[in-house]
Amino acid sequence: MDWRGRRQSRNVEDRRGQPMRSAGGAGGVLLLLRFLPMLLRSKVGRAVLVLGVLVFFGARLLGIDLLQMVDGGAQTTTQPTREFTPQEQALAEFVAVVLADTEDTWNAIFTASGQRYQEPRLVLFSNRVNSACGTASSAVGPFYCPADNQVYLDLVFFQDLKSQLGAPGDFAQAYVIAHEVGHHVQNLMGISQKVRAASAGKNPRQVNALSVRQELQADCFAGVWGHNANNQQLLEPGDLEDALNAASAIGDDRLQRRAGQDVVPDSFTHGTSEQRMTWFTRGFESGDVGQCDSFSARL
Repeated sequence: MDWRGRRQSRNVEDRRGQPMRSAGGAGGVLLLLRFLPMLLRSKVGRAVLVLGVLVFFGARLLGIDLLQMVDGGAQTTTQPTREFTPQEQALAEFVAVVLADTEDTWNAIFTASGQRYQEPRLVLFSNRVNSACGTASSAVGPFYCPADNQVYLDLVFFQDLKSQLGAPGDFAQAYVIAHEVGHHVQNLMGISQKVRAASAGKNPRQVNALSVRQELQADCFAGVWGHNANNQQLLEPGDLEDALNAASAIGDDRLQRRAGQDVVPDSFTHGTSEQRMTWFTRGFESGDVGQCDSFSARL
């Protein structure tokens, strides 16, 4: 991919090398709000409240964080991000460029349909991360959290994609980012909410089948972005093959075989290698969101 020197997104939050923050400070504020009505009902309570406010802001002026002291200090202090190698920094810049290009693509598509695209944030992390969807480790791979409209990515996954899954190349990595952004698009379009509603009360086999269709649509949306990236001369010879190789590498059937397991279609949640390549190609060749209705198509 010819990505160097292109615009980088401002929607990347780098948490690599930082410990996870506790919610202690927020808990202290919530506790205060809980007892606030009781304090306001008496003169003594109001006096204590005023005194507390004066002490708090006085301490802030002196550079003292009382919330940090109350909640254990070390748990809420964010340590400076460690120094990264040139290779690690280049990879982070690559992610920012790809995210920026997805922003251009989806802003244009939404605007053309009279809608406004809400750009997602992408959080880079190391080992473990807190999200509105819960705490996750790097082992889960890249994921999108609809509760906070953020994509989460540990860059170690790209090394695993290359060394363990046999899918190297810039565009293979870009496909992964574009797929997660595709889930964000589904969330904005209300598709994710419909899938959750349709899954209610269903058995595991039916829920998995809906999940497969949702994932294949995200693959198609990633292909739509790839179509636009190709028109913007972002792609180079061999890039499409890299993306298709990545789509194939993370097909449910291939992953089950790689783990030494029997292939069990009813347990699929993302689709077969062939399905994932097919739906990415469908979006890539058409550049048309209307071609990505995996819910009505015969799989």
